[in-house]
Amino acid sequence: MSRNVAVIGAGPAGLIAAHELRLEGHKVVVFEQQKQVGGTWVYTPQTESDPLGVDPVRNTVHSSLYHSLRTNLPREAMGFRVYPFRVNDSEKRDGRRFPGHREVLEYLTEFANEFEIVELVRFETQVVHVGMVMEPDGGSSTKNWRVRSKSKSTPRKRDYSHSDDEMNEEEFVEIDEIYDAVVVCVGHYKEPRVAQIQGIDVWPGKQMHSHNYRIPEPFRDQVVVLIGASMSAADISREIAAVTKQVHIAIRSVDTTRRSTAPSIRPGYDNTWLHYSMIERVHEDGSVVFEDGTVIFAHTIIHCTGYEYHFPFLETNGIVSVDDSRVGPLYKHIFPPYLAPSLSFVGIPWKLPPFPFFELQSKWIAGVLSNRIQLPTAEEMMKDVESFYSKYEISGLPKRLSTIIGLV
Repeated sequence: MSRNVAVIGAGPAGLIAAHELRLEGHKVVVFEQQKQVGGTWVYTPQTESDPLGVDPVRNTVHSSLYHSLRTNLPREAMGFRVYPFRVNDSEKRDGRRFPGHREVLEYLTEFANEFEIVELVRFETQVVHVGMVMEPDGGSSTKNWRVRSKSKSTPRKRDYSHSDDEMNEEEFVEIDEIYDAVVVCVGHYKEPRVAQIQGIDVWPGKQMHSHNYRIPEPFRDQVVVLIGASMSAADISREIAAVTKQVHIAIRSVDTTRRSTAPSIRPGYDNTWLHYSMIERVHEDGSVVFEDGTVIFAHTIIHCTGYEYHFPFLETNGIVSVDDSRVGPLYKHIFPPYLAPSLSFVGIPWKLPPFPFFELQSKWIAGVLSNRIQLPTAEEMMKDVESFYSKYEISGLPKRLSTIIGLV
């Protein structure tokens, strides 16, 4: 069976999804807001108007990359199985085993061109609504989806002789279409999650999210506090330590006995301290008080606290929701049981080799949509999801960690 499928996003997940879907015989359209493929791997020095990323009307920037970012996985683990991430002999390319972000973008661009995926992509096109097609009796059909998008077009021909309007004014053309299935490959790195800090409204320092970090120079001679202990916090703290006066890293430790210990100097650094406790509160005199009792005076707090999954365009009548960064209910992190297989998600889990994982998920989705692979019944899938969730409730782990495969 061949279906008309809408793929949302032309990042790594969207590109491999489009490839696998077309390989299975489906007709594919890929929607992409940017002018090129690559998704979050398209670097820009631009940052958002709200450095913290909480203002709903801020000008949003798609990429979360900082200038010096390199992969934390070797290129052998970064490539798709159908198109290995090999070293390019050109002098202009990055031949390192752990390459920079530009090399990853080059790889994705080459992949899209090699398999002619670019021709499937509608660039500078934003999906504004994805919803179930309603039946005449008011019920919903899980077989079809209405996708409404808007694309940039050339400016209208206008008489500017008596107008102050700029000649480069852009217009948008809206398109309303029906698809048999939708594969969501976006929503991971756009909506920053920030820590709640008591007294922050009167604290005189600056706050930002790692989403808007690009280079270390703005932090020269400052005392900076980073919240978080994952990859971005590790990278950024090391980089800014070369220019800052002090760096303090607040780490949420699961070991309660460790939270009361004094901060320790980071090995190899003389100006970086590890606090195995969160910020307790801040004051209007610029002080930052940690739960371990330490008090410092800081200029900037950087929230390296990750992101909320965010799908503002998706309307499922409450069937799929996001609760503490858990997207669900999803069978095996891909299919909503009562909307499968016409709605699916690629790339929800993290802390694993992303590109090969996207590829395997996409193969499964493509095979299911063609009826070559059968899913369990909706009831059976829902029972599996509930069993999976119950393991996290018993363990006491927060819902947001349920997207780490193999944690429980």
